[in-house]
Amino acid sequence: MDYPTLQGKLLMRDYGRNVQHMVEYALTIEDRAEREKCVAGIITTMQSLFPYLRQEESRHVVYDHLAIMSDFRLDIDWPYGKPHPEELHLNPDQLPYNTTPIQMRHYGRIIQNMVQEAIAEEDTERRHYLICRLANKLKQQYLAWNKDQVERERIIEDVELLSNGRLSCDFDGFDLKHGWQLVPKDYKPAQATQTQKKKKK
Repeated sequence: MDYPTLQGKLLMRDYGRNVQHMVEYALTIEDRAEREKCVAGIITTMQSLFPYLRQEESRHVVYDHLAIMSDFRLDIDWPYGKPHPEELHLNPDQLPYNTTPIQMRHYGRIIQNMVQEAIAEEDTERRHYLICRLANKLKQQYLAWNKDQVERERIIEDVELLSNGRLSCDFDGFDLKHGWQLVPKDYKPAQATQTQKKKKK
């Protein structure tokens, strides 16, 4: 019996040994035109095993795998450029992680960036709007960590702490209790009409 372990190293285990044999056979074809036809059949077989590789943006992956299985010895017209063995060992560029400390970790870095945007805003009306949106977001983030009711004074205090006292929450005429929006204190939800009540039933 011819055991698979005696048939040589399997370079791409995902495709199986039959596809590996097909690639090895393509390497023995001397006529270039016949070799191209054989490779086209191999590509179709590989794509049938993994249908997502049929997508145009993924087809180059199939040819890369084909090059690996042929040990980069297959001489064909590579549609995406001939792959090189050195490309297998290239390390990706290191991501530029932001290592600056977060002042209040339970709010996250995005909130900290929002605070800096509000501090830099010079227009008074726009600045007030940003502070209102920031306070609403703080309340939302706070409740994600603590399911208890958050007090309005706590949000005001946290805004001032995050901005090192450069942002002041002067919310006269507004309250933090209707959803996440700052609404007037005299706000009253619209009463449902009789038609709307019947629909709910």
